[in-house]
Amino acid sequence: MTFISWIILGLLAGAIAKFLLPGRDPGGLVGTTAIGIAGAFIGGWISARWLDHPITKDFYDGATWAAAIGGALVLLVGYRLLFGHSRD
Repeated sequence: MTFISWIILGLLAGAIAKFLLPGRDPGGLVGTTAIGIAGAFIGGWISARWLDHPITKDFYDGATWAAAIGGALVLLVGYRLLFGHSRD
């Protein structure tokens, strides 16, 4: 996959992670989007490095999507734990 497709996958993974983990985030939409993109990269890297699932060229690979959404969920939970609900 290209760099642009990872960004698109990250945007979608961030939206799905936000849907699965609703609530107010300290960073709002921009923070959640950045977390989704970073989660896609980190989830794909972990999947390729330790789970023995190489990154495919196919955008519609289910394992790649699961890794991206999982990475976004982990980062979103970590972000909420670190920064709390600072928005009022």
